[in-house]
Amino acid sequence: MINQDLLDILACPQCKGPVVLNEKGDGLVCDTCHLLYEIRDDIPVMLVDEAKSLDDIE
Repeated sequence: MINQDLLDILACPQCKGPVVLNEKGDGLVCDTCHLLYEIRDDIPVMLVDEAKSLDDIE
Protein backbone atom coordinates (compact mmCIF):
# COMPACT_ATOMS: atom_id res chain seq x y z
CA MET A 1 0.00 0.00 0.00
CA ILE A 2 1.16 3.51 -0.82
CA ASN A 3 1.95 5.81 2.08
CA GLN A 4 -0.36 8.86 2.28
CA ASP A 5 2.63 11.20 2.56
CA LEU A 6 3.90 9.88 -0.79
CA LEU A 7 0.45 10.26 -2.37
CA ASP A 8 0.35 13.87 -1.23
CA ILE A 9 3.51 14.77 -3.18
CA LEU A 10 3.02 12.66 -6.32
CA ALA A 11 1.75 14.38 -9.45
CA CYS A 12 0.88 13.29 -12.95
CA PRO A 13 4.08 13.52 -15.02
CA GLN A 14 2.09 14.65 -18.06
CA CYS A 15 -0.02 17.54 -16.69
CA LYS A 16 1.52 17.95 -13.20
CA GLY A 17 -1.96 17.60 -11.70
CA PRO A 18 -2.95 15.50 -8.69
CA VAL A 19 -3.24 11.72 -8.78
CA VAL A 20 -5.46 9.60 -6.56
CA LEU A 21 -5.39 5.94 -5.61
CA ASN A 22 -7.92 3.89 -7.59
CA GLU A 23 -10.57 1.73 -5.92
CA LYS A 24 -8.56 -1.48 -6.28
CA GLY A 25 -5.46 0.16 -4.80
CA ASP A 26 -3.29 -1.05 -7.66
CA GLY A 27 -2.88 2.23 -9.53
CA LEU A 28 -2.90 5.99 -9.43
CA VAL A 29 -5.41 7.90 -11.55
CA CYS A 30 -5.09 11.32 -13.13
CA ASP A 31 -8.62 12.53 -13.84
CA THR A 32 -7.38 15.37 -16.05
CA CYS A 33 -5.41 13.15 -18.45
CA HIS A 34 -7.62 10.06 -17.96
CA LEU A 35 -4.53 7.95 -17.27
CA LEU A 36 -3.84 5.10 -14.87
CA TYR A 37 -0.31 4.68 -13.52
CA GLU A 38 0.15 1.14 -12.24
CA ILE A 39 1.64 0.31 -8.85
CA ARG A 40 4.06 -2.62 -9.10
CA ASP A 41 5.62 -4.13 -5.98
CA ASP A 42 4.38 -1.13 -3.96
CA ILE A 43 6.17 1.28 -6.35
CA PRO A 44 4.14 3.64 -8.55
CA VAL A 45 5.32 3.56 -12.17
CA MET A 46 5.01 7.25 -13.05
CA LEU A 47 6.01 7.01 -16.71
CA VAL A 48 3.67 8.47 -19.31
CA ASP A 49 4.72 5.83 -21.84
CA GLU A 50 3.65 3.04 -19.46
CA ALA A 51 0.39 4.65 -18.32
CA LYS A 52 -2.91 3.12 -19.42
CA SER A 53 -5.75 5.19 -20.79
CA LEU A 54 -8.85 5.02 -18.61
CA ASP A 55 -10.91 5.03 -21.81
CA ASP A 56 -9.34 1.68 -22.80
CA ILE A 57 -9.86 0.14 -19.34
CA GLU A 58 -13.54 0.98 -18.81
